[in-house]
Amino acid sequence: MTTLVIAEHDNASIKSATLNTVTAAVACGGDVHVLVAGHNAQAAADAAAKVAGVSKVLLADSAALGHSLAENVAAQVLAIAGDYSHILFPATASGKNVAPRVAAKLDVAQISDIIKVDSPDTFERPIYAGNAIATVQSADKVKVITVRTTGFDAAAATGGSAAVESVAAAADAGKSSFVKAELAKNDRPELTAAKIVVSGGRALGSAEKFQEVMTPLADKLGAAIGASRAAVDAGYAPNDLQVGQTGKIVAPQLYVAAGISGAIQHLAGMKDSKVIVAINKDEEAPIFSVADYGLVADLFTAVPELEKAL
Repeated sequence: MTTLVIAEHDNASIKSATLNTVTAAVACGGDVHVLVAGHNAQAAADAAAKVAGVSKVLLADSAALGHSLAENVAAQVLAIAGDYSHILFPATASGKNVAPRVAAKLDVAQISDIIKVDSPDTFERPIYAGNAIATVQSADKVKVITVRTTGFDAAAATGGSAAVESVAAAADAGKSSFVKAELAKNDRPELTAAKIVVSGGRALGSAEKFQEVMTPLADKLGAAIGASRAAVDAGYAPNDLQVGQTGKIVAPQLYVAAGISGAIQHLAGMKDSKVIVAINKDEEAPIFSVADYGLVADLFTAVPELEKAL
């Protein structure tokens, strides 16, 4: 029994989501192989080889794989899928784009968003916005799985000594092409990987107030900035800052929620945070039900005072 992890990378290094997925793969039992599909990605493959728990790294290198187009990555996975009992993807935008294509082609049911491995064929995953946990058992010969990265600790990025083996790259599927990437430059930690997250809600009232109140606190804490769906829908914050069931799932060491009522959709995205601090002037706000520390106060007064006290 051997498990294949599909690495997320930038052709030079391995992204943190891959480390959490390796931990889930180790829990499945047997050897763990990592596929690095990219272009001029030897550095990423070498980084994957150092990850604790990995026994082999497969490097598929071609221009067609350089931008991780879903059709081409899926074709690469399918080319080697016959050797594996489990194929694991991080439950990120990229992983959720490729995994269903692989599952469909293999004619198996995808097991989505697992948070625990009970046995090689039995897994746990949240349903109903995290209010219930489903235990899923699969009899499929190959288990195609996406892993909620906040459910597993990251594997050590060093300490491993896996061999790197080159495999034949799959041909370009010809179904899509890379046009351009527009990447927002940000000195802050990545939201899903940050140890501290400060999030603002609709109560901030405007995009200007959102920046004015949340940015100094985030700067002082060295934190990533998040937002509720209501704040994003109102245009106070960009879509990529949304935390929640339809946004990003985070589990930092510290989560500060300012002016967020705590709708189920938002709680599903952050309730696994180690310490939750809520600031809201409504003492009946649902956010207080999951908060470790709650402050009933006007955020426009409390947040600046907190920032000055730090």
